[in-house]
Amino acid sequence: MADVLKNKDEVGHILVQVQDDLRQLKKNLVRLTVQENGEVLDIQALDVAISRTEHGIRVYKSISVPAAVSKYPFTIAEGQIDPEDPDYCRFKKQYCLYWGAIVEALDQLQRMLLDFAVPLARVCGERLAACVQSGELDWRDSRGRLAHVEKLLSVLENRDEVWDLMCQPGQRYKGIEGHQAAAVRIQTCWRRYSAHTAYLLQLRPKWAAQVIAISLLKHAKLGHLKKSLQASRIRQLENYRIRAESLAANWKHITSAKRTIIHVPSLGYSQHQRLSLRGFDVLQNTQMGRLCDIRDENVEVIYVSPVCLGKDVLQYYTRLLGLQTAIELGDASAPESHCSKRFTVLMPEALEYFPTRNMCLASLLKYSPRTLQRIKNLIQGKQVYMISGVTCIDDLAVADELKVPLLGTEPAVTQLYSTKSGGRRIFSSAGVDMPPGKWDIYTLEQLHEGLARLMTEHMEVQRWLFKIDSEVGGRGTACCDACHLKCRPWAQQEFSRYGPEQWRTSQSQIKFLEEVPHLLASYAHPANTSCYATWTCFLEHFLREGGVIEAFPPSDSVTCLTVDLLVEPGGDVCMLSCGDQLRGPSGLEVVGCTVPQTSICPDVLHSICTRVGQACQKRSIMGHISLDLVTFLDPSNLEQQVWAIDLDLGYSNQLAMTQLMLMMTRGTLDCRTSKLEVPPPVRDVKSSARQGTVFALHDSRDRRSLGMLTISEDLQGALLTFARNLSIIHQEISAPNMQGANNFKVCGCRFFLTYS
Repeated sequence: MADVLKNKDEVGHILVQVQDDLRQLKKNLVRLTVQENGEVLDIQALDVAISRTEHGIRVYKSISVPAAVSKYPFTIAEGQIDPEDPDYCRFKKQYCLYWGAIVEALDQLQRMLLDFAVPLARVCGERLAACVQSGELDWRDSRGRLAHVEKLLSVLENRDEVWDLMCQPGQRYKGIEGHQAAAVRIQTCWRRYSAHTAYLLQLRPKWAAQVIAISLLKHAKLGHLKKSLQASRIRQLENYRIRAESLAANWKHITSAKRTIIHVPSLGYSQHQRLSLRGFDVLQNTQMGRLCDIRDENVEVIYVSPVCLGKDVLQYYTRLLGLQTAIELGDASAPESHCSKRFTVLMPEALEYFPTRNMCLASLLKYSPRTLQRIKNLIQGKQVYMISGVTCIDDLAVADELKVPLLGTEPAVTQLYSTKSGGRRIFSSAGVDMPPGKWDIYTLEQLHEGLARLMTEHMEVQRWLFKIDSEVGGRGTACCDACHLKCRPWAQQEFSRYGPEQWRTSQSQIKFLEEVPHLLASYAHPANTSCYATWTCFLEHFLREGGVIEAFPPSDSVTCLTVDLLVEPGGDVCMLSCGDQLRGPSGLEVVGCTVPQTSICPDVLHSICTRVGQACQKRSIMGHISLDLVTFLDPSNLEQQVWAIDLDLGYSNQLAMTQLMLMMTRGTLDCRTSKLEVPPPVRDVKSSARQGTVFALHDSRDRRSLGMLTISEDLQGALLTFARNLSIIHQEISAPNMQGANNFKVCGCRFFLTYS
């Protein structure tokens, strides 16, 4: 509290008296100790600073300071040192020898305290002198201003209180020349902002130029890369064609001499298909029966596996294929044959790099240089050709890297004719019967008009199928029954009244067209709801990928069969396997087959296969193809009808299992007569018939896929053995209280039946 006195003489007298009293009080300061609540408390007087101004006396009751711990402490009030203060005088007298350096440090300290309007600071004289002597308070130190401020504050006994005060927002501008400092600060910030904004505006064109330049550079590099890839693929395609011509010219000689076959069971589907298929790697490895090509003594097999196979699976196939001598002699105790040494199983190292990408095997092998080098070492100096699955551009790259011919179709041709629409084009050119239908449908209008017209022209058809072009294995199939049409009773009456010819020329198609949208929306449904849950979802993919409308056979007894063909490089067509299909619960999904087929007359079947094979050969389709047929009795005349319904370009699972069957029986399958002939064992045994079960293992990790081959004298025996095996497997893998999803309770697992 400060009082201003009017009389200057009276002020001076009072000031002298107060100063004398304070000096006396400081000399007689004692430390008082009191006992309160069992604790010892130190009570100490507060420092009082008095300054003389030209307007009067100010008495400050300011910051409390701790007990004096220095011999030479003194006080700085309002950034000023009282030169007549006894404590200051004693400090000055004690350190008079290097007082010049101390004065410089005190000036800096006073300036700092004035700038931040610190009312009271107590200086430790010994600490100040020590810092000056050591040179720590040199303001020219390169450590920075903050370090210098910290050193200045370190000489204060009430450092924490001063520091807290200095850190308060705006405290700097309460001190001396605070308004000027605030103005300078504001101007500095504004100038910095203005300069930074102008700098950014100036840099913007430069940045834009850099972005444009980088984009052009990337575009140029990408264009160069695309051209390089395009040139590489063109070169690979040209080399494929050159090697294909050489393979065709020497095919007869190659198939009769010692040769090595590289099996790469790659499924070169589109990325969308690969990502939608669960367990795609195992799906590619369901053809390990290809190893059985070694039953020909002139053949060595290199099998590239799309999954990491453990020692258990490799040992299983080694021992299984080593049973050839035991099978020939009919003696299980016979020594293991040496044919197992003529096959090699390789696993690309890229399997570890791309475990979740669902890449096709050809792509994985392409990025596996160590595996490619090992294959080169194994085939050096030998006659070799490569067999893939569904060919893609990476198959050509692998074949070109290994410098071997590929027994397969060009990828572009495969993509064109492996669709449902592409298959119907081949069937049409081959002149074989196929279901009534429309193909290459991409719009909803085409779908409605095509279905209405087909219903008008084929009143006998009760069910219509819709197949997505790019799907495989019965996944992309939906169906709709025509009986739900409201106008169908009227249409049948009119059809019976006018006959087929007049009926087709009437206005009946318009009525069908009016009801088709509601019919599809209400009654059409996908056959496999695990892939497409609803008709809406199915229709979206159907119109995006394209598809076909196809009639389901108008009969209660329908049999489907699959024939595997080889379109040889020389142009000949060979039937390698033929079997009747066993279908799953939906009736549209193939789960197994029985070999040989017994549904169609062998001569009729041979004629159909020959025509289809020749039509494929005219379209530069080479290698393995799989033809699906359906046969039934026509209700109108009870004559057998045979329709070609699907064509797959590639090595099939049925053919792989057929190879395993022929290896295990030493039999010969004559598809021309649909007979399987099995020679009796060399040694006399109680039963001359050879029968039993063989399993095909697909992987070592998940073990959720299994192939089963049952062999018996007749179809009934093979089916009974199969059913008994399914029951045992189901009991082994399923507890009564844990009935998981599996396909071992019904005829739904992938299996293969054969009988002689």
